[in-house]
Amino acid sequence: MNRRTLIAGAALALGLAGTAMAQDKTKVGFIFVGPVGDGGWTYEHNQARLALEEHFGDKVETVFQESVPEGADSERAMTQMALSGADLIFTTSFGYMDPTINVAKKFPDVKFEHATGYKRADNVSTYSARFYEGRAIQGHIAGKMTETNKIGYIASFPIPEVIRGINSAYIHARKANPDVEFSVVWAYTWFDPAKEADAANALIEQGADVILQHTDSTAPQAAAEKAGNVITFGQASDMIEYAPRPRVSSIIDNWAPYYIARVQAVMDGTWESKDTWDGIGPGMVGIGEITDAVPAEVKAEALALKDAIANGEYHPFTGPINKQDGTPWLAEGEIADDGTLAGMDFYVEGLTGEIPN
Repeated sequence: MNRRTLIAGAALALGLAGTAMAQDKTKVGFIFVGPVGDGGWTYEHNQARLALEEHFGDKVETVFQESVPEGADSERAMTQMALSGADLIFTTSFGYMDPTINVAKKFPDVKFEHATGYKRADNVSTYSARFYEGRAIQGHIAGKMTETNKIGYIASFPIPEVIRGINSAYIHARKANPDVEFSVVWAYTWFDPAKEADAANALIEQGADVILQHTDSTAPQAAAEKAGNVITFGQASDMIEYAPRPRVSSIIDNWAPYYIARVQAVMDGTWESKDTWDGIGPGMVGIGEITDAVPAEVKAEALALKDAIANGEYHPFTGPINKQDGTPWLAEGEIADDGTLAGMDFYVEGLTGEIPN
């Protein structure tokens, strides 16, 4: 065997070894509805992606596409990701539900995880967090701290997840202060700082001195800061840069443990389709620091409520609760079932206005 043959053989061996190493990596893709720097929803999903890389090191390769519109564009993005060799793809917005199902049919060997949806398949799991638990705590603080008795809520889209949040926040604000009124502005966006700022300003002009949001940018925080005597709550991420005021606390989405567990399941060959819906107790929903802008007594009450929810002593949807039209929904002590909550399409009694179609 001559020297040239030896070199060629060594090169081939190295190439095959490199290919084997590449194949050993688990490729994980992410489809994001907003930019990774949105400061809210997508930011936290991307933090979880980075946590994956830190946890698994060179055992994983992650790829992502940000600011992917819900609909046909997302289906194309998912298809391209699957074609590029992804073993597992996380699709991180409600509007990706049907596109995820469609693409999963074409790639039965690829695993998909869809956030906040309800349609599953053999290779599609669903996962979400019980954000309404955090809304209950925000509602309590809001009801105690409002001086105008007017609370504004910037809503994204009229889907059950958002409606649950509005209802939970209102129920607990009203328990804390029977005189509160809620005004809901539908922004019809997850992330649009200009629209979100306009919504916040409109609510503030109407007299709201507390602003809650189910949109992803920090624009409402900035609007409240500029207005002065208005408080806010971080959405999906801590938004701590606006603490101690206007941001007095936050809901923090902690996806990293779930993502790590699901990638590990793919690696182990134990992944199976399932539905996950966790809250404060398991740690998927975190409550950001309650700042000293909140009176000590109110802070103590909010933390007690958090603990009661976390250990299962209290459920935010516990009767008696009527629907908006006054018809009974939950009797005294009755707890809402997950099926009703998952499909919630009604306001509770006391909320004004209609839910858009």
